[in-house]
Amino acid sequence: AMPAKSIAKTTPAAKTGAKRGANVTLKKGAVNMLAPAKKRDEASEQRASGNKRLLQASFGGNKKGKKAQSNKRDESEDDERSSDIREDEFSNDEDVSEDESFAQEGKTTQIAKSSKAKPSVSGKSNGAAKKGAPAARRQSADEESEDEGSEDEETDGVDDDELEDDYMDNSEEGEGENEEMEGEEEEGSEGSDDKDADEGEGGEDDFKLPTMQELDEEEESPPETAVLQQRVQEVLRVLVAFSKRAEPGRSRADYMTVLARDLARVHGYVAFLVELFLQLFPPAEAVEFLEANDTQRPLTIRTNTLKTRRKDLAQALIARGVNLDPIDKWSKVGLIVYDSQVPVGATPEYLAGHYMLQSASSFLPVMALAPQEHERVADMCAAPGGKSTYLAALMKNTGLLFCNDASEQRLKGLVGNLHRMGVRNAVVTNYDGRQLGGVLPPLDRVLLDAPCSGLGVIAKDPSVRLSKTPDDVTTCAALQKELILAAIDSIDANSKTGGVLVYSTCTITVEENEAVVDYALRRRHVRLVETGLDFGVPAFTRYRGKVFHPSLGLARRFYPHVHNMDGFFVAKFRKLSNVRGPRPEPRAARAKRAAGEEA
Repeated sequence: AMPAKSIAKTTPAAKTGAKRGANVTLKKGAVNMLAPAKKRDEASEQRASGNKRLLQASFGGNKKGKKAQSNKRDESEDDERSSDIREDEFSNDEDVSEDESFAQEGKTTQIAKSSKAKPSVSGKSNGAAKKGAPAARRQSADEESEDEGSEDEETDGVDDDELEDDYMDNSEEGEGENEEMEGEEEEGSEGSDDKDADEGEGGEDDFKLPTMQELDEEEESPPETAVLQQRVQEVLRVLVAFSKRAEPGRSRADYMTVLARDLARVHGYVAFLVELFLQLFPPAEAVEFLEANDTQRPLTIRTNTLKTRRKDLAQALIARGVNLDPIDKWSKVGLIVYDSQVPVGATPEYLAGHYMLQSASSFLPVMALAPQEHERVADMCAAPGGKSTYLAALMKNTGLLFCNDASEQRLKGLVGNLHRMGVRNAVVTNYDGRQLGGVLPPLDRVLLDAPCSGLGVIAKDPSVRLSKTPDDVTTCAALQKELILAAIDSIDANSKTGGVLVYSTCTITVEENEAVVDYALRRRHVRLVETGLDFGVPAFTRYRGKVFHPSLGLARRFYPHVHNMDGFFVAKFRKLSNVRGPRPEPRAARAKRAAGEEA
């Protein structure tokens, strides 16, 4: 597609490399096992003296005799000694691991270990690793042993009768307080139940839908974002249980109208685009999509396997202060960059062609096409060269790769990237894609990343929010239908290894995706096949009264709020015959026509 799709994400990650110590959450009165031994002893003494009164009350009913207390005290002393040994061992372990970690700073030779605490590009956030968990477990065990020893020392020498009297007095007071608290809790729970019931029955007393006149008056003044966002949430709450929560006399269309106007003002879109998104998604998901467009996608790079390996590239960039991780399991060449101490687009590795700055979503059509060595492949809309160089890498610089683009100005960047990445099997052409079939020889595979409205990369180009119109979508769809027929016609159906076309866009409109694919299925003898991608949302087979070919479920959609990458569409065709038409002419009809021509 025309827009580029590589943007850095605003969610920073922790710098790769070891850190001194670990953050351990301590309970009240607990001893920090990472502190010096002297401070730990002082903290233990303070905790023991502070619990004296509580120990007197809790041990008032203990009448085991002084012999039992003596035995218990001896056991507690043994526990304390073993606890001290464990503390010394843990402190030594911490010191050793700390020295080792700092010895490795500046020469890390593996990919950052912090990936489990960082979001995945596929949209699956992994749970953060909890540092200091062993320390917390040791603290808990040591606290228990110290508490037992302290309790026995404090109660030693105190008269059992006095402790019993104090214990009985405290128990009576505690029972009275517990009864009062239970009564308050029951009252509070009854009140909350009544509140939940009121909200479930209606909610019309809490939220009133504004009239159209009130909405018009609001638009004359600057938007109050907090008020609008609150109203959006209230409307969504009503739409979830519309029959119970809607105001009498108000239709669902009234709530959708208010929701569309509020979302357009909050996120800065023209009304047409918000209405389009509300048609594509349920209301709550549409809000998630709009919010995802307010956040830029992660910065991703693709390893150039013609010159290096991903592991070696990661080691080199980490040594330069780049914090990165592998993208996800679905890609063997992608890396996600969280932050960097140097410009990622100006490192010696970049200038040497070891990697390409490329959005994760643009990997997908190339992976779906899966070109083989010694094939003839064409990229019909090749500039600026991210997909073309990926195709050359998969072909291992064998065969023949035609890189075409209709814009002569954009060819300069394409040629520069081909040279930098070490591509030697490419031929650069400057033709209108609709005329390419009559210029090139029969091809084994074609990639058509068609020009589109760019509604999947709004985070990268915010101007789309206010500039797109329905005519833009219609114009792009008409051009895409012409391009896809030309691409199919340029493929050789008799290819032993290929006969494949991949159609992709960086937009989410049905008119530019499913409608174009359905048009090609009706006009040419092709069929859809599996894309080979393990994730993605199946394409629409029905949309607002339109029924598409049932095989469209094999195509895949990708969304920023679901997969944490640019919005994208990928469909894979296989050409069944070289006849230009929806299906080849039957043998009987062909024989009859030939006989008529001879007569």
